[in-house]
Amino acid sequence: MLDPLARRLIDPPLNRMGAALAARGVAANTVTIAGFAIGLAAPLALAFEAYLWALAAILLNRLADGLDGAVARVRGPSDVGGFLDIVLDFVFYAGVPLGFAFARPDFALPAAFLLASFMGTASSFLAFAVFAAKHGLNTGRGGGKALYYLGGLTEGTETIACFVACCLFPALFPYFAYGFGLLCWLTTVSRVLAGVRIFRNR
Repeated sequence: MLDPLARRLIDPPLNRMGAALAARGVAANTVTIAGFAIGLAAPLALAFEAYLWALAAILLNRLADGLDGAVARVRGPSDVGGFLDIVLDFVFYAGVPLGFAFARPDFALPAAFLLASFMGTASSFLAFAVFAAKHGLNTGRGGGKALYYLGGLTEGTETIACFVACCLFPALFPYFAYGFGLLCWLTTVSRVLAGVRIFRNR
C-alpha cells in the first residue's frame, strides 16, 4: 500500500548510488547476493536475541534490495536478476519470523502464523504474475519490476516497518505477528478476488 510513496522518496538517492556502483563495474546480481548474505545474519542475530544487530542486518538487506534494481536500470535488467531478486527476498522474509521463534519458544506459534500468512501473500503475488505474463499484462508499479507487481495492504514497506517494530520492541512480537499476519491474509484475499475477476473471461 505504501510502496509507491516510499519509492518516490527513496528512488532518487538509490538511483544515484546504483549509477555509481554500475560505473565501477558492480553487477546487479552481485548486490542481490551480497544483500541476501547480509540478510541471513538477521535470523541468526534474532536467535541469540541480539535485536539491534538483527535490525542492522534487515536494513542493510533492504538497502541492497533497492540498490540492485538501481544498478540493473543502468546496466540493463536480466531474467536471472529478476528471478534471484524475488526468490531471495521471500527467503529473507521467512527467515525473520523464524529467528524470533528460535529466540523464544513462546514466540513459535505467532511466528508460525506470520509465516503462514507470508505463504498467502507470496503465492498470490507470484500466481498473479504468472498469469499476467501469460496474458501480456504489465505494470510500472513498484519501479519497473521484472514481474507484474500486484499491490495490497501489506507490501514491502509495511513488512519492513513490522520487522523494525519487532526488533525495537521484541516483547511485543506476538502482537505484531498476529496483527500483521491478519493484514497479510486480507491482502491475500484481495489478490485472489482480483485474479478471479481479471482472469475469469480471458
